[in-house]
Amino acid sequence: MPDESGLTHLRPDGSAHMVDVGGKDVTERKAIATARIAMSAEAARAIRDGNLKKGDALGAARLAGIMAAKKASDLIPLCHPLPLTKVEIDIESTENGFAISALVKTRGQTGVEMEALTAASVAALTLYDMAKALDKAMVIGPVQLEQKSGGKSGDFQRVSGK
Repeated sequence: MPDESGLTHLRPDGSAHMVDVGGKDVTERKAIATARIAMSAEAARAIRDGNLKKGDALGAARLAGIMAAKKASDLIPLCHPLPLTKVEIDIESTENGFAISALVKTRGQTGVEMEALTAASVAALTLYDMAKALDKAMVIGPVQLEQKSGGKSGDFQRVSGK
């Protein structure tokens, strides 16, 4: 039950609690989140060409993103553990680094936005870890929800530039 502010994770006294989703309908849920990582041309080239001492950064980042989506509830205190039906991580080269997209699906009683955001974030962090010997000044961000579907709150689609 929401407190006076409308936030469902707060009790009227302001203390946090995990929301009971047991009474909600089971529906198809999907979320897509993105992250960007900017870096030097040298680091981006080494990642693209697979020339890092640590190995295949793009493959490691995709696997890390998938694993992170499955662990979101272990990292985020009020996040429900969910049986994920799909996690897909796409990484594209950009002018100054990489763009990461994480798609997460489930059939359940709560959404997968946190899983998608966690997946995109950890994939970016993995690229940083793999290439930090070449560029410690890499910048991660923004990390953002692009779209979500399913559930009581309805669909969301980010409007470009917001």
